[in-house]
Amino acid sequence: MLTTVRTYPMPARRGVEVSCTGGITDHGQWIRLFPVPYRFLEPDQRFSKYQWIEAQAAKSSDERPESYQVDTDSIRILSPPLPTADKWMARKQLVFPLMAPSLCQLQRARRESKASMGFFKPHQIASLDIEPEDNPNWTPEEQAKLLQYDLFQKRPFHPLEKIPFKFYYRFTCSEPGCKGHRLSCVDWELGQAYRSWRMRYGQNWERALRNRFEYEMVERFDTHFFVGTVHAYPNSWIIVGLFYPLR
Repeated sequence: MLTTVRTYPMPARRGVEVSCTGGITDHGQWIRLFPVPYRFLEPDQRFSKYQWIEAQAAKSSDERPESYQVDTDSIRILSPPLPTADKWMARKQLVFPLMAPSLCQLQRARRESKASMGFFKPHQIASLDIEPEDNPNWTPEEQAKLLQYDLFQKRPFHPLEKIPFKFYYRFTCSEPGCKGHRLSCVDWELGQAYRSWRMRYGQNWERALRNRFEYEMVERFDTHFFVGTVHAYPNSWIIVGLFYPLR
């Protein structure tokens, strides 16, 4: 598969912490690998976005047709990340054939075929909403999960940090009569940007983050969204990745 998205890690119901990884198979179909304990993978298995990887996987009990459970020991990286030259042309050639007309269309497809992954270009991004989490720290139950290390498992150098904010994009899609959408964004890149820029800019982190993920996503980049449904709420969609070549 060509990896295209990875979500920010969360405490796991089974194991310690996990991310959801999405991508495109060599047959041109969406696939979701879950759970992936990314920070626990061996260094030579820690793939980046837009790398081809190989792994053994089996259909999971998750009813979403794209969801597979991966044997993490079998993950092997096959290529360097696809280049960003010529406005991400190498990436566009693989991703654009799967582009949907709109989120509204994806919602209809979900009701008709249970399809739970998609990619589309929003018609207009109105804003990035940043809201504080109700609890900025892990709950005692979540903290306990993060401490359940296997005796033979290598621990990440840093404990998993909770992002104390939630991020939402408000936008309209190209569907005639679209009334607008507000979707949570859980892209790893956005979470990591918060962590990095909070350290670099201190109290001014929000200005830097908004400049990249709000202003530039509208004015500088040709922004598209990778989206998926939530396992526990199969009719609810979230943004799991951003695709933003230069205009």
